[in-house]
Amino acid sequence: MSDLIETEEYPAMTTFAEPAAATATPAAPAALLARLRAAVAAHPARPAVHAADGSLDFAALDRRTAALAAALRARGVRRGDKVGVHLARTLDLPVALLAVWRAGAAYVPLDPAYPAERISFMAADARLAAVVSAEAAPPVPAGVPVLRPDAAAPVEGTDTDAFVPDPLDSAYVIYTSGSTGRPKGVEVPHGAVADLAAGLEQAGAYRSEPSVVAWNASVSFDASVQQWIRICRGDTLVVVDDTRRADPARLAALLAEHTVTDLDLTPSHWQLLREQLTGAAVPRLFMGGEPVPERTWRELADGGIDAFNLYGPTECTVDAITARITGPGPHLGEPLAGVRVHLLDERLRPVTGAGAVGELYLAGPGLAHGYAGQPGLTAGRFVADPFATAPGARMYRTGDQARRSAEGLLEYVGRVDRQVKLRGFRIELGEVEHALAVLDGVTAAAVTVHEPAPGDTRLAAYVTGPAVAPAELLAELRRTLPAHLVPATVTVLDAMPLTPNGKVDHRALPVPAAEAAPEAAGGGVAEQVAEVWRTVLGVPEVLPSDDFLSLGGHSLAALRVVHLLRRKLNVELQLRHLLDAADLAAFTEAVQRAAEAGPAAARPALTARRPAVR
Repeated sequence: MSDLIETEEYPAMTTFAEPAAATATPAAPAALLARLRAAVAAHPARPAVHAADGSLDFAALDRRTAALAAALRARGVRRGDKVGVHLARTLDLPVALLAVWRAGAAYVPLDPAYPAERISFMAADARLAAVVSAEAAPPVPAGVPVLRPDAAAPVEGTDTDAFVPDPLDSAYVIYTSGSTGRPKGVEVPHGAVADLAAGLEQAGAYRSEPSVVAWNASVSFDASVQQWIRICRGDTLVVVDDTRRADPARLAALLAEHTVTDLDLTPSHWQLLREQLTGAAVPRLFMGGEPVPERTWRELADGGIDAFNLYGPTECTVDAITARITGPGPHLGEPLAGVRVHLLDERLRPVTGAGAVGELYLAGPGLAHGYAGQPGLTAGRFVADPFATAPGARMYRTGDQARRSAEGLLEYVGRVDRQVKLRGFRIELGEVEHALAVLDGVTAAAVTVHEPAPGDTRLAAYVTGPAVAPAELLAELRRTLPAHLVPATVTVLDAMPLTPNGKVDHRALPVPAAEAAPEAAGGGVAEQVAEVWRTVLGVPEVLPSDDFLSLGGHSLAALRVVHLLRRKLNVELQLRHLLDAADLAAFTEAVQRAAEAGPAAARPALTARRPAVR
């Protein structure tokens, strides 16, 4: 739907918005904690959580969250505080998140897989009142109380059960990549999270009946919010641990074991999983984190797969716009209830012509408070909304460019800045450049995106310096940055290419060092396997003792290795053969066994095995 904004200069300007949001303040949706209490009362024996370490029904979930919330209160946690959650993907994780909310605080994810230095920075920057961790001494500032996830205190006499957060109370702070080299914490209120759930329900993305939902995303990324809060509706949550998430065969088995009905994933992850779901009942898919490629859109639409495309930045509480993946090619869709979407030019004037490109601005109750402790940065991205009637209304400048097709569909075009999305991760290239620039010996650094093969996108770094060693720089980056921020390659240059105004000319940067040579036409199995590794990883040499991930490999690169070897050798090879292998030698043995077993079987196309639930 759309509202028409008429001005003397721009008659009949069109901006996507829900009419009710533009004319009246919608009723606030029910708080998620209240909805959880209702689910516990209505279905105490219904499965609430399944994880690798066990299961909980709603009654047990309620008891555990109440006990931990009481323990947090006993350690001084109060309304408005922030509590770090430093836990792996086990039963403890949803228990801790809900307990933090019941204690009146906001949770701050501290992924144990992150380098200790980054966890310490986030904990200090967020000014945590406490941390929930399975470790006795997580890397947080001295003096911050640490509680185990099974901590308990007498529930009697506490107000955790009666606590109802104000819609403006903070629900969580999630840290994202920062262009200045400093991660920034996006602080989101409870009202926005409740609006997210209600908006997806109204859009038909969430079914009215109880569902079984796979929690696939890391808790450190905002996509996780849309997944785990489903438990507050009375849905059953299946926590996908890191081992099964990285192995498509095991993930597919987990989905079948628990009859998962809803799965949220990036298009890149779908490409890894689709083969394992061939011939199986495909869950309803929620795709986000990166644009859905035309080929994937057509495959899902033509196969009758029940799927949604979700768009929204972290600053607007996960999802703001959604479309069913059907009919025309890739497009963003329509805004959720209450969301106002403006397509504007650099002077904040509406862009209306078909095909004309503008920048997306989002407004409505789903906006975050801003960046924790960074008022200047907040003011620069959350700007006054000139189209709103309510005083003080804001809109968020997404930095995403879009256009409207001749049919009126909103289509994603690209970015106005140097922020990129790789395999669902939001990355500010400036943060990686800053991390490189402060390393010993580096006099200048630049980072760009390189695509050595279609769909295989990776970070490529360039440095100058008198005696810098790429391997040493990468090792140092792995000590300080999460894995998704570490470049695949570092190329040493004599000097950076510059534009006429003296800035680094990123478009003039050369092909990364160690770009692979053409594939060898012959050779034995071992040589062909090694050649494929060199080609995919972009390294000049590989040793039998080399580990794929340590050389910069990732899930999409692994998929490319498997596909190349299937085509070259005509073998029945699975992704798990590579992911389970300790090194190149072990993987080569697996490939040789596959070759001895005979040629690969033909692979059927993906089809829907059951009618889509509408």
